Amino acid sequence: MTDRTRPSSRVCPNCDGFASASITLGGRDRHGHLRTVTAHCPACNGTGSARRTARTQEGARA
Repeated sequence: MTDRTRPSSRVCPNCDGFASASITLGGRDRHGHLRTVTAHCPACNGTGSARRTARTQEGARA
């Protein structure tokens, strides 16, 4: 029996797949909640995977 495996997605080389991070602003609000800001990887826009580019095939078609 042959198993069909999906190709692994390409991980962003800049963030290694961890595209978003929560950064603490250093303090709590009046309700006691920790104030955080979410920062996204600028290279992959927070997706964690590298974009696939269309590869052009070299040579003439027969």
